[in-house]
Parts: sequence; C-alpha cells; structure tokens
Amino acid sequence: MTDDDLIAAARAAALKAYAPYSGFSVGCAILSVDGELVSGANMENACYRLGLCAEQSALTTAQHAFGLQRIARIAVAGGDGSGEALKGEQSVTPCGGCRQALLEASHLSGRDFELLCASGDGKTVERLTLSALIPHGFGPNNLSDAG
Repeated sequence: MTDDDLIAAARAAALKAYAPYSGFSVGCAILSVDGELVSGANMENACYRLGLCAEQSALTTAQHAFGLQRIARIAVAGGDGSGEALKGEQSVTPCGGCRQALLEASHLSGRDFELLCASGDGKTVERLTLSALIPHGFGPNNLSDAG
C-alpha cells in the first residue's frame, strides 16, 4: 500500500467522525505487517472527557483484527469534515494520550512505527516516527523491574 493510499484511508475515515462540538474530524488508518487495513474516527460526546480519539478507535479495531503487535504503519488526517470532502491545510499529529497508546503498541511490536501525519486536504504530509513524537516514552518495556 502506498503512502497516498494510507493517507486516503485516514481522510476517508475522518469523514465518518462524529464531531458536532469541535467541528474537527480526525481519521486514522492502520496497516498491518500483512497488508490488512483498519481505520477509526473521533467520536465526540456532550460530556467532553468521554469522547474517543481516532487513533484510539483505530487501535481498538487493529487489536481485534490482527493484534497491536502486527502494526506496521499509521496515517492520521484531520480537518473540517462537514462537507463531502475533508478540508484543512495543517498536518495533524496525535494528541499526547494517543501518542502514549501508540507507544504501547510500538513496544509490543518491537518496531518504531512510521506515522504519516496529513492535512485534511491531503496536500501536506509529515513523515514522523513514534520515537520522534514521544521521546523517552514510558511503556511496557519500562516495567521490566516490576515484581
């Protein structure tokens, strides 16, 4: 799957977001090492803290479909999803909580994931690694001294 295909999947997922409060739709597409694709979108809630990020949604789907340890690559895109096409010029990166959740999956897989962080219109893309997004992150590997 090409970078453009993975970004297109994230942009399509964002159009399925439920974002009536912020108006900011985010989609995440996750590709497995075997080429299987899953996606997720943000789901807001009137009780704001109960909302769900696109990355968390996609990670849950990935766990059920093929397991977090089999994640190969991830794309995230977001912007104005109120029309038929996702709009926006700034690239979107995962929030801090999602970075932590992605780090957990990264530690399980033993790979430093590549993330394609795209704008809503898909014209701006940042290619980042998870370790660049959350340096010195705390994950399962840090618990080796626990009893």
